[in-house]
Amino acid sequence: MKTFKLPDLGEGLAEAEIVQWHVREGDAVAADQTLVAVETAKAIVEVPSPWDGTIARLYGQAGDIIHTGEPLVAFEGEDEDAGTVVGELERSDTAPQEDRFVIGAPESSQRARRQRATPGVRALAERLGVNLERVTGSGPGGLVTRDDVHRQASRQQALTDAQPLRGVRRTMARNMAYAHARVVPASLFEDADVHAWEAGTDITMRLVRGLASACEAEPALNAWFDGDGLTRRLMDEVHVGIAVDTPDGLFVPVLRDVNHRDGADLRRGLENLRAAVASREIPPEEMQGATITLSNFGPLAGRYASPVVSPPQVAIVGAGRLREEAVAHRGEITVRRVLPLSLTFDHRAVTGGEAARFLAAMIEALTPGQG
Repeated sequence: MKTFKLPDLGEGLAEAEIVQWHVREGDAVAADQTLVAVETAKAIVEVPSPWDGTIARLYGQAGDIIHTGEPLVAFEGEDEDAGTVVGELERSDTAPQEDRFVIGAPESSQRARRQRATPGVRALAERLGVNLERVTGSGPGGLVTRDDVHRQASRQQALTDAQPLRGVRRTMARNMAYAHARVVPASLFEDADVHAWEAGTDITMRLVRGLASACEAEPALNAWFDGDGLTRRLMDEVHVGIAVDTPDGLFVPVLRDVNHRDGADLRRGLENLRAAVASREIPPEEMQGATITLSNFGPLAGRYASPVVSPPQVAIVGAGRLREEAVAHRGEITVRRVLPLSLTFDHRAVTGGEAARFLAAMIEALTPGQG
């Protein structure tokens, strides 16, 4: 058989989830005919056939996770990839199985061991469907208690009811865990007095332009940082990742070269990105290469936040809900419109002074000449 492996679907995308097969075993297909739709970290991609032929085997079903370089489809014909076909993919929605043995003890002795429990506790375990071999007793000498059984029953129920994360949410969970493990975050918070803004001001575009201006004033925050090699690369162009909330999860398309484009061009670019996200047709490369990120959560709720820095970036700006507030202005108490800003930065690569200068420059860009 000739084996077709999952190709590289984009930089940094090591795996994909099978969404829908468009062919069946035994079908005759032509080169470039769509074989399967898969979901990568952020987009749904259709994978075409590399050649004409007859389908001999499909590796995996809808919902399975397949990694780049693993067999995807086998075609009838002479073997052109000997020794590379692996067994059928495991279903990714299989619930994780608990270890039924106590860590550190030989398996043979564990199987022979009978958990210590009173008759009443054994009856409770049977009624709740709890296997006592899976319970570590917290009582004297390892005695299994009623609380131990109830805890195990609750855990089993949670595992039964839990649904595996798919697609975008699965990727978001992994990325957030990676960021949490790799970044040393610190945050600054400040308000921008935007009372002079005219009605109908395009807040997102003001924020994007203000962020770009701040990057030019303090380039240390428009950078990529390698924590392993302890190297830093300051970026000349400002590519802003725009956090977009959707029912499927968080998307972060990249609005590129914002420091060299006019407002109308940036607005068109942003609308195109949002439309591509909404239709799930955004190419993977459109969500790569950000040098700094903007999260405008204000239209939903919240004043301040500690948004998560996504490596290799070193900073992210959050904008909260614009509000009216009584403030001291020119020696008097008056009601002004203020916009809360939050800046989280990786303190390994950015100093507190650099972060403060960046935030001050952004506020100045948002409120030019305002006294």
